[in-house]
Amino acid sequence: MQKSVRYNEGHALYLAFLARKEGTKRGFLSKKAAEASRWHEKWFALYQNVLFYFEGEQSGRPAGMYLLEGCSCERTPAPPRTSAGPAGARDALDKQYYFTVLFGHEGQKPLELRCEEEQAGKEWMEAIHQASYADILIEREVLMQKYIHLVQIVETEKIAANQLRHQLEDQDTEIERLKSEIVALNKTKERMRPYQSHQEDEDPDIKKIKKVQSFMRGWLCRRKWKTIVQDYICSPHAESMRKRNQIVFTMVEAETEYVHQLYILVNGFLRPLRMAASSKKPPISHDDVSSIFLNSETIMFLHEIFHQGLKARLANWPTLVLADLFDILLPMLNIYQEFVRNHQYSLQVLANCKQNRDFDKLLKQYEANPACEGRMLETFLTYPMFQIPRYIITLHELLAHTPHEHVERKSLEFAKSKLEELSRVMHDEVSDTENIRKNLAIERMIVEGCDILLDTSQTFIRQGSLIQVPSVERGKLSKVRLGSLSLKKEGERQCFLFTKHFLICTRSSGGKLHLLKTGGVLSLIECTLIEEPDASDDDSKGSGHMFGHLDFKIVVEPPDAAPFTVVLLAPSRQEKAAWMSDISQCVDNIRCNGLMTIVFEENSKVTVPHMIKSDARLHKDDTDICFSKTLNSCKVPQIRYASVERLLERLTDLRFLSIDFLNTFLHTYRIFTTAAVVLAKLSDIYKRPFTSIPVRSLELFFAASPNNRGEHMVDGKSPRLCRKFSSPPPLAVSRTSSPVRARKLSLTSSLNSRIGALDLTTSSSSSSPTSHSPTASPPPHTAVLESAPADRAGDSTELSPCRSPSTPRHLRYRQPGGQAADSPHCSVSPASAFAIATAAAGHGSPPGFNNTERTCDKEFIIRRTATNRVLNVLRHWVSKHAQDFELNNELKMNVLNLLEEVLRDPDLLPQERKATANILRALSQDDQDDIHLKLEDIIQMTDCPKAECFETLSAMELAEQITLLDHVVFRSIPYEEFLGQGWMKLDKNERTPYIMKTSQHFNEMSNLVASQIMNYADISSRANAIEKWVAVADICRCLHNYNGVLEITAALNRSAIYRLKKTWAKVSKQTKALMEKLQKTVSSEGRFKNLRETLKNCNPPAVPYLGMYLTDLAFIEEGTPNFTEEGLVNFSKMRMISHIIREIRQFQQTAYRIDQQPKVIQYLLDKALIIDEDTLYELSLKIEPRLPA
Repeated sequence: MQKSVRYNEGHALYLAFLARKEGTKRGFLSKKAAEASRWHEKWFALYQNVLFYFEGEQSGRPAGMYLLEGCSCERTPAPPRTSAGPAGARDALDKQYYFTVLFGHEGQKPLELRCEEEQAGKEWMEAIHQASYADILIEREVLMQKYIHLVQIVETEKIAANQLRHQLEDQDTEIERLKSEIVALNKTKERMRPYQSHQEDEDPDIKKIKKVQSFMRGWLCRRKWKTIVQDYICSPHAESMRKRNQIVFTMVEAETEYVHQLYILVNGFLRPLRMAASSKKPPISHDDVSSIFLNSETIMFLHEIFHQGLKARLANWPTLVLADLFDILLPMLNIYQEFVRNHQYSLQVLANCKQNRDFDKLLKQYEANPACEGRMLETFLTYPMFQIPRYIITLHELLAHTPHEHVERKSLEFAKSKLEELSRVMHDEVSDTENIRKNLAIERMIVEGCDILLDTSQTFIRQGSLIQVPSVERGKLSKVRLGSLSLKKEGERQCFLFTKHFLICTRSSGGKLHLLKTGGVLSLIECTLIEEPDASDDDSKGSGHMFGHLDFKIVVEPPDAAPFTVVLLAPSRQEKAAWMSDISQCVDNIRCNGLMTIVFEENSKVTVPHMIKSDARLHKDDTDICFSKTLNSCKVPQIRYASVERLLERLTDLRFLSIDFLNTFLHTYRIFTTAAVVLAKLSDIYKRPFTSIPVRSLELFFAASPNNRGEHMVDGKSPRLCRKFSSPPPLAVSRTSSPVRARKLSLTSSLNSRIGALDLTTSSSSSSPTSHSPTASPPPHTAVLESAPADRAGDSTELSPCRSPSTPRHLRYRQPGGQAADSPHCSVSPASAFAIATAAAGHGSPPGFNNTERTCDKEFIIRRTATNRVLNVLRHWVSKHAQDFELNNELKMNVLNLLEEVLRDPDLLPQERKATANILRALSQDDQDDIHLKLEDIIQMTDCPKAECFETLSAMELAEQITLLDHVVFRSIPYEEFLGQGWMKLDKNERTPYIMKTSQHFNEMSNLVASQIMNYADISSRANAIEKWVAVADICRCLHNYNGVLEITAALNRSAIYRLKKTWAKVSKQTKALMEKLQKTVSSEGRFKNLRETLKNCNPPAVPYLGMYLTDLAFIEEGTPNFTEEGLVNFSKMRMISHIIREIRQFQQTAYRIDQQPKVIQYLLDKALIIDEDTLYELSLKIEPRLPA
């Protein structure tokens, strides 16, 4: 028989340990022993509802414990003392605090305790009271009483309901009885009704008169109504109603046809293919079926319901009420967004599935169904794309024939507006990338519109403000000064660079953009870019000094108009270098595409982008690389995961180079490799191209042609085949009258240009395009093509309007002076060699060269192409990522050594030598632009004897200088600080000093605003200060300084200022409305949705809120790993990070043209004016004390 209660001693000791460490209340108390007169001092510790006591404070094992749940604690008077003992001891005992813990169950003796101080005793009583859960027990008792009361009410209501039910049943019985009595009475009344005889017949004459009168009344009534109806039939309202009804009938017929088309799509293709995917040997997978048909089945069910509603409304003709049907339909039309967004991908999946013979055969069998009427599956998949626009057109026509007072007018207008809004959303989501949405946003800003931006292959590169110098006449610039105010105002242009075009716009006072009437849209294929004038050009030398070497020219040679020149000035050399780098990168892709078009225009039926995309070796998944389904700017699937080796291989691939990949790689390579590894790879590609370049990149250059076309070139029967490899990349001959040479980047393929040298010249920050010397004779060290006499003179006249002139068949490379070169590497011109090298596909050997020539030129072609690719990557690296070399001197010296080694190459072409020298010069120059001020420089320049005060400064001055300071701080952040979430680490001040400086500057400016408002003692002055700061914030918004807007609104929303109700009551309603508008713009709701939309539609210069981008980067970093489980680099994550960094750098690069005002800046940076947060709140309570509760 069990005599004691078992408990877990280990758990009790653990709880005692927790009580000693984390107890709610701990300390020494005296505990009354069993003997009435003895007290023992113990060390007590209270943990949750358990009270432990120990022999001493250092004791590890408790002497006992009490469970306090349900107990009560009350103070007890001091026990009476005997007269024995000293009087001082008795007084000390009387002053002690006594209290007793009473337990709620019998058999438990009360616990009597005492302590030295009254305050400690009260604290112990309060702690024990809380540990007893007495309040919870009381609350439980109250709730239980309420529950019992509610149960009684429910029972009472049930009894009352039963009584009412019985009463109703009795009433129904009584009603039935009364009804039967009424029926019986009616029958009795009928039987008792006396017989009534028929009245006597009326007089015949009276009957005739009544008949005539009735006839006349009917005739007059019919005549009146006929007139009314005829007048209405001829009225405009009736005509409008007839047209409206006809539109409705047409819409019903169209809806019937559309439902039938969807029925064929679902029942003729979708459901049979689902069954085929479930077969033993499926020709298609279920995933591909879902990707092809998307949610077409849901769309069919929706429109079947809508069609039934339309037919029901036709049954009530001529009363046609349609608005409520659209009200029901509108919320469900959002399903079209998914279909439209993925439609292009759906067609791509279908095209890939058609490569399977079994699927293609099965699909043709389905398409042969008579219900398809010869239409293909692609046709049925396209029908939903036009349904929303069809509804919009129908509603537009309905509204045109619906009177303004018509009952459905407002409902139809609402439906039309909603459909147009949905159509706009769907139109934006058609694009696969954010780039297309950017193009559409720019196109909407241009008042005249710009059709080239609607081309989905048009990729946005950059935008910014440039100054256009007045027109060039006879090769000489107009004598204007860079500092001229009129030039800055009248010549300022908003420029947009795309992969194929360059747009130049002016901005109106309302913010709208207008394309220039002449030279507003420049096609890069028709342009020649002159980066910097030659030293021998006196006029160009003078203009260079005049404009501080910030100018560059674009010579446009349209085929159907006279050539003209556009001269543009960049705000700084760094921006000029960035513009040149991006333009030249676009040139590389245009040139490569042009070359491959020439090479494959007859021996391949595919176009250049499709030719690259169709080469499976460029986007085939492997163990060390995996591709996504999204296409990059070269229309090739983007890399999703890859090893570092494959990424470096793609960086140096000789076939093509994507701008997207290059920017992403150079922005994020620090995460998965080092700059030394990247440079070592480039060095190996240059020094040992045959051993460093993978076979997969080289095997396409010299693949043997299946029909050996090259062997038939000697007979001269196919003269046009020579053009494909002898035509150079897009070339241009300068048409200016100046005989002096200039360094040019050729972007055009002129119809009348002569075949000449392949120029790889670049400036300090641009790539290596091609050009001609404008002089009649070739300059020194320039390679030119010389041809033997053609067999037929008529060959040169058989030209397509879009092709270069035919080059004679027999080509040789010669040095200047007309002597043929002896070197075996020079048996083919550089232009033709580069054309062969960049052809990038194995569609046969190059026609026009026999096997012997190809063997001789193999090493020359590969070396020249490898050198060009290395120089291209280095140029982009040096010009757009100069911070890498400023912070890493060892990397800079290694690049300089590599470039010097390239210069010592005896086989280096003159154009490559010139390009290398330009990169060397860009890397060696140490001078910085004066326009790029630093915050430290501004602080040193603001040593004024007397600073301005807030009252003397205008809102415009404050807003401009705040914007200048914010942009200087924002611009100083190097992009490498955005990698790795350094701002969230413990050593954030060392890892990301500039981001922390930006955060500190934000807080200081916000503190300054709050401090300045609280400095005023009277209400009116504080209200005026608030209104002035709101005006400053609004001007910051107009200056696109959204960081400044948030600094001010954050200060105004601080608790110290927000609680000043009397002060805010003095602020005008207009100011409050303006502040609400500003807060809505920079609100963090929806991940800064409004601010992102505003930044998307504004043009630099601008200062965004940095915290928005840091939040995005943190989300990306925490949500996705840098490497996969297999150790591959997550390049999709790198691409997302690069996209954010590019957007940040876009706003960093364009500076404000705001003059510095030292007195204002000294006021803004004066830390003595700032009051800390606690003092601010105390001051706020002093100004407006809290109201009593």
